[in-house]
Amino acid sequence: MSPIYLDLRVIVSYPDLLADVARAMNGAMKGTEYEVMCGVPYTALPIATVMSMYTDVPMLMRRKEVKDYGTKKAIEGAFQAGQTCLIVEDLVTSGMSVMETVEPLKAEGLKVNDVVVLIDREQGGAQHLASQGLKLHSACKITFIMEVLEKHGKLDASIVQKVKDFITSNQTQKPKVAEAPAKRKRLTYEERAKVAENQVAKELFELMARKKTNLSVAADVDTAEELLELADKIGPSICVLKTHVDILPDFTPEFCTKIQMLAKKHDFMIFEDRKFADIGNTVSMQYEGGIYKIADWSHITNAHLVPGPGIIDGLKRGGASKGRGLLLLAEMSSKGTLCKGEYTEAVAAAAEANKDFVMGFISISPSSWKNGPGSPGLIHMTPGVQLQKGGDDLGQQYNTPESVIRERGSDVIIVGRGVIKAQAPEKAAEEYRSAGWEAYLIALKD
Repeated sequence: MSPIYLDLRVIVSYPDLLADVARAMNGAMKGTEYEVMCGVPYTALPIATVMSMYTDVPMLMRRKEVKDYGTKKAIEGAFQAGQTCLIVEDLVTSGMSVMETVEPLKAEGLKVNDVVVLIDREQGGAQHLASQGLKLHSACKITFIMEVLEKHGKLDASIVQKVKDFITSNQTQKPKVAEAPAKRKRLTYEERAKVAENQVAKELFELMARKKTNLSVAADVDTAEELLELADKIGPSICVLKTHVDILPDFTPEFCTKIQMLAKKHDFMIFEDRKFADIGNTVSMQYEGGIYKIADWSHITNAHLVPGPGIIDGLKRGGASKGRGLLLLAEMSSKGTLCKGEYTEAVAAAAEANKDFVMGFISISPSSWKNGPGSPGLIHMTPGVQLQKGGDDLGQQYNTPESVIRERGSDVIIVGRGVIKAQAPEKAAEEYRSAGWEAYLIALKD
């Protein structure tokens, strides 16, 4: 056990001391050039903040836990790829915590050459960082601190020697730098159609490739008549029309016949966004029966996995024989959603186990999932898409087509108000179709 323990977290409670620390660390960096700085979470964050204020150098922040909502970025702040970033740390022993911050910064295209630390414990950290091309600058070394404390009568010589002996005999091993997982090559929609086990997924991939569109429009209008009129206008630009028939006051069985005719006319699929969430027997009756008889006319529906995998079996009972496909809600685009973390992992596992009927997911950022987007035969559809990022007053969070397709690894963009509230929905739909398809083509080259 180390004969000395340093708790630097209390520095934040002493503003004058925090200021002195920042000045000392800035002093250690004289003559070194950098354009931004980033503190290692968490103790170094307030130090980096004060250093940034003194030097007028912008600060970035690395998230230790990436959120399942909002930007979902590992690195927050304003920066440009190619800029040089200084790493700020409070204490270095082996350098492992520094490398955990360096890697995501480099993944964003930032250059990292230097690390500044308040205290170097002199246990191999400087050498280990040097082996990774990083120069360690320290305001103080632990042996210097021991000598100063001994000089002023705060420690006796035996303790100082004990610390020095400990340092000599307890040099750390070089930390292993985690290799970035090999980026899986993005397959074309045609290639993915060949490996899809669900027939609807196979046909949808083929449709998207044939029609050159990955756009789904959420047709949340006030009446069935409006919905049919909208579908006829935007049909040429979409691959999927997403409906909520339970909001239509004028719904009749004839609507189902008419929407199927339009789907055939314009070559798109119908997705009734029912979000089933009950036990298997109940959802089976809801899917096949009632006034909507969804299984009879909708190619696709979706469900929460909250009740357990029995809900898949219940829907499969009524949908498999009719050649339908099921999307599982793995993530949602609303602020504060509970569809994240372990729940999302469980949904992904359930989909893998039922690929004959489960065709894919409603997801937000499949590229950030623990095991990635999953089997290439499963499709990802992402709601909350607009040409500009933002949100509304009810918690809906919007992302751009490029972000959804290229960065987040999704396949289909779901657009609602960006199309249905436009003065010319058909023109807006074509604009979104073009943006989504261009993002897909670029993603194939990434």
